[in-house]
Amino acid sequence: MINRSVHMNYHTNLLELEEHMYPLVDVETPNVFHNLFPYTEIPKIAFNDRIVPHHMPDDIWITDTTFRDGQQSRAPYSTEQIVTIYDYLHKLGGPAGKIRQSEFFLYSKKDRDAVYKCLERGYKFPEVTSWIRASKKDFELVKDIGLKETGILVSCSDYHIFYKMKMTRKQAMEHYLSVIRECLETGISPRCHLEDITRADIYGYVIPFCLELTKLMEEYSIPIKVRCCDTMGYGVNYPGAVIPRSIPGIIYGIMTHAGFPSELIEFHGHNDFYKAVSNSTTAWLYGASGINCSLFGIGERTGNTPLEAMVFEYAQLKGTLDGMDTTVITELADYYKKEIGYTVPSQTPFVGSAFNVTRAGIHADGLLKNEEIYNIFDTKKFLNKAPQVAVSNTSGLAGIAHWINNHYQLEGESAVDKNCELVKMVKAWVDKEYEDGRVTVLTDDELIAVIEESCQRLNIQLQDE
Repeated sequence: MINRSVHMNYHTNLLELEEHMYPLVDVETPNVFHNLFPYTEIPKIAFNDRIVPHHMPDDIWITDTTFRDGQQSRAPYSTEQIVTIYDYLHKLGGPAGKIRQSEFFLYSKKDRDAVYKCLERGYKFPEVTSWIRASKKDFELVKDIGLKETGILVSCSDYHIFYKMKMTRKQAMEHYLSVIRECLETGISPRCHLEDITRADIYGYVIPFCLELTKLMEEYSIPIKVRCCDTMGYGVNYPGAVIPRSIPGIIYGIMTHAGFPSELIEFHGHNDFYKAVSNSTTAWLYGASGINCSLFGIGERTGNTPLEAMVFEYAQLKGTLDGMDTTVITELADYYKKEIGYTVPSQTPFVGSAFNVTRAGIHADGLLKNEEIYNIFDTKKFLNKAPQVAVSNTSGLAGIAHWINNHYQLEGESAVDKNCELVKMVKAWVDKEYEDGRVTVLTDDELIAVIEESCQRLNIQLQDE
């Protein structure tokens, strides 16, 4: 009988008993968890109340997949657009490089040209990395360009291993390890993308595979990252939920039972069930240092974790932005609209045109008295977007007064209030518009016209913007 070793965990300051090892379970028929994922029913979230501890890493960061997963669901970016967005990401990440890496396809000449041009920028962050299939032919592309790290697709659910790859678990593992070993032979650091991990056999395949990766790391003295890919968005953040849907359980298993340190663990989420942001934050809380995102959440199907969301999640968790320049988020949204022709949906948090616009009259009244009442934070400071009021039949006098002050940049004694004659005249016109059957919000041009006409009638002048 072998006594398992007791060691000190200096993160928790507790003695821990080493867990037993987990060998590969090479099943003859695939385990696709139809008890949790019955295809003709809504997926089920089951609980066994096995709670794992928080394990927030000392250092956390964001990685970017705008040019990889983000390009799989839209028209490809031009080389110039990629380089410009890359420049924005560098500025957004700040001097501490909180946007640590950006990954690229290498298959087309356009993509390779963009990689070369981004490398010419000489930025330390975001580091330029690539993504390839577990193919030796694909690996040649990485070697030719001379990148230090590449992502490798290592699908880990039986859905992919049996149905797509037509292999057994043992065959898939051996295939993956051969490509990873070739990576290591040339000094390139592999990043293993554990595709569809939230439908995989965590302790029958994922942990045994990760244990093999730790052996390779020890043999070659080269770090290997694992990216936990919630490919279908099935992951949940609820304490006590069963694996493979439990994000806390997956991160805990890879860290504790496979021995991966936080800095080598990433999470990549999809938003099929509206959980990409909450799952990503949960991955941070339970031990992953890296969260993989795309700008505005653009990605396959419902999209990825929005990068801008995780910037503000970072600040909320850490109490600081650590030098990230959040005004760049608004610049990026403007660039996408003007130069790429992509408009972010208007009510998208932080970047939509209406994210801090109120239409309710009672809210506008509060906003006029003190913007802290109905604005999430100083959006003018952090996003260069002051809170606004859209004028409609529900805006009231306060909403119209706020709109005038905001549009004409009136402050202090120059500002109008809801009791002034100008505001009352505009309100009377607004009311008549809706009494006559209007159902849409008033446009800026319409409001400017009626305000200017009212000013002429009252013989007053406002300072235009």
